[in-house]
Amino acid sequence: MSKLLLKNVRLEEAYERENEHIVATRTGIYDVLIEDGHVQQVDKDIVVDGDVEVIDAQQQLLVPSFREMHIHIDKTYFGGEWQAPRPITKGILTRIEEERTLLPQQLPTAAYRAEEMVKWLISQGHTHIRSHCNVDPQIGTKHIEITKQVLANYQDQITYEIVAFPQHGLLRSNVEGLMREAMAMGATLVGGVDPSIVDRNIEKSLQTTMGIAQDYHAGIDIHIHTANTLGEFEFYKLIELTKQAKKEGQVTISHAMALADLEQSRLENLVQAMAEVQMDVTTTVPIDLNRSTIPIPYLYNNGVKVSVGHDSLTDHWSPYGTGNTIMKLNVMAERFRFIDEYSLSRAWKYASGGITPLNDAGERVWPQVGDKANMLLVDGVSTAHVIARRCPITTVISRGKMIHQQDVGELKGEFR
Repeated sequence: MSKLLLKNVRLEEAYERENEHIVATRTGIYDVLIEDGHVQQVDKDIVVDGDVEVIDAQQQLLVPSFREMHIHIDKTYFGGEWQAPRPITKGILTRIEEERTLLPQQLPTAAYRAEEMVKWLISQGHTHIRSHCNVDPQIGTKHIEITKQVLANYQDQITYEIVAFPQHGLLRSNVEGLMREAMAMGATLVGGVDPSIVDRNIEKSLQTTMGIAQDYHAGIDIHIHTANTLGEFEFYKLIELTKQAKKEGQVTISHAMALADLEQSRLENLVQAMAEVQMDVTTTVPIDLNRSTIPIPYLYNNGVKVSVGHDSLTDHWSPYGTGNTIMKLNVMAERFRFIDEYSLSRAWKYASGGITPLNDAGERVWPQVGDKANMLLVDGVSTAHVIARRCPITTVISRGKMIHQQDVGELKGEFR
């Protein structure tokens, strides 16, 4: 039986109010005892006999760990030499054409770079990773094999999902057979990309994707970048197929750009329809001066769960990924004008699978006895402070085991 005792951790206890407005977060110093990957006791001055690992948190804040819900560890420049993406001339098709020669060339380094990404994501507080993995005519299912092996090397530290992803188009590249092979190899979700733009056949593309998901009893994570009412049409078609296949709660739309384009009444109707089938959205919170950001708070408040992901760290698509989810939440908070203690603190849920130390009413709901011990120690005084000032993570704990630690004295904390 493995035991871990966290001494002197800072836990959020309640919101403090002034003239009925929340102005601060009250915290207290506690000990947290973890046994076999779950919280067993939260109290002051816990004393434990026997074999137990002890970490003195030095009054650092304890918060839920992160879930990286959208990353491509299989195709990256991370861990290699610097290279900026080439100019785009044909939109997404530019990148698809590049991959036909680039991905086979990268196969000798793909496993090493994927592992470097996983180690970095762990250091940035992630205890779960959902990785999309290319399945295409040039590399077949080799990336599935590589991704499976790399993630299996870290199965004692993190949990993970693998999305079989037909980046070059399910129909366009004729890879239904390869997709089925990928699912048989152990991919856990069926991917897809832009049925109208890439496959040029919305009905057949989505039906084929759903058919694979049904045959392998799997969920779906489909990338839909399509804008405006065409994207809206794709959403409704996917909602219809989700109902028919009884896949409620098993379908994710990544990017979901059309949600930023619709006028309010159309948005309301679509969000209601998505909520009815428990469809969720993953976003990278893109900053683009030429278009709006999808309405993340509105979606969540109306029954459509939203998660954040980084998509990449650096690759032939983008050079900007950091893997730093505190920074990602900071960008999102600034974009939606979360400037007060309450709104800042509520942003944590977008990166943690909905888990926050305090509920909306300000009652402590985490950590509680029985909770999974996936948690971070951060050099901050509240989740609001951590997000606004980008406070550094010092310790990552997954299933009750410390999987990463950095000395608090080594951290600059220049934003604090």
